[in-house]
Amino acid sequence: MVVIDCQLVQNHRLLNLKNRLSNRMLRVSSIKTICKTGFALAKPLIVNAVELLRRPGTTKDIDVSISVDDFEFADARMVDVPVDISVHLESLSTGIHVAGTASATWSGVCRRCLAPLVERMSVDLDEMYQKGTYDPDAYEIENDQINLLPMVREGLLLAVPLSPLCRDDCPGFCPHCGADLADTRCNCETSAPDPRWSALENLKGVFPDDAP
Repeated sequence: MVVIDCQLVQNHRLLNLKNRLSNRMLRVSSIKTICKTGFALAKPLIVNAVELLRRPGTTKDIDVSISVDDFEFADARMVDVPVDISVHLESLSTGIHVAGTASATWSGVCRRCLAPLVERMSVDLDEMYQKGTYDPDAYEIENDQINLLPMVREGLLLAVPLSPLCRDDCPGFCPHCGADLADTRCNCETSAPDPRWSALENLKGVFPDDAP
């Protein structure tokens, strides 16, 4: 039996992945937060809500790309690629409704074959902002400002898969010889007997067959 050090394989593949990312991807040190609709945000994803609060029915669209560093994810799975955010804000009698999408890039390894993964994900955003937050699920409007960053950060972190797969039918490694079944076939017996039933095997032939 061949014993595979899965941690060693995973570390080797992650190192190769980081090298490829360094060669292929442009690292973004800072990105000015400018909405494509023409106005600049005071800070990353902080929106002045004075006009929205004054007149129910008022809307505002934000379409922006900002550095992943602004989110302070503290999660090694988040890749240093700009986060794209597109949201629509609408003032209602109960607060300000925010709906849209956010896209970011994450990295990881397949839980079956340990292949490195880099994927772009997109999450739907649909939240309420209120002054005083009488709805426990709503985000608070502070000093007539809406901070979208916590909402986007939470949505992205919840969307990162904990046990990703390179594909749904990934066969992984052979548990006996360690072969990568995605690239090769092995001759190992796939239906190994369950040792818990070994005692019953000794009873074969002891009792006569009652079947007609």
